[in-house]
Amino acid sequence: MIKADEWHLVASTEDIDEEDVIQVRLDDLLLAIYNLDGEFYATSDICTHENTCLSEGIVVGDIIECPRHQGRFHIPTGEPKGAPASVPIPTYPVKVIDNKIYVAVGDSSEWNN
Repeated sequence: MIKADEWHLVASTEDIDEEDVIQVRLDDLLLAIYNLDGEFYATSDICTHENTCLSEGIVVGDIIECPRHQGRFHIPTGEPKGAPASVPIPTYPVKVIDNKIYVAVGDSSEWNN
């Protein structure tokens, strides 16, 4: 079980090209891990509009565009930035140590997917 006070190794910085996104699974939680100019971010990988994997979308600047209906979300905050998206996606704290990316996701009772 994922616990709120734990950091989880999800990827290496070398796994994600700049301006790109990958999908990572932690238990039943799908995460999207982003590299924006060497800064790393984590969000839920599930679009709040139609349950599509955002990691299959396109990163443009600090925006992820959903591949299904082109809804857009601000990666650092999860805020919707383009219709039909209207509900924010969950975001998660990230830290990088020795080129390893860690994410804190809280316990499963807090997941919004």
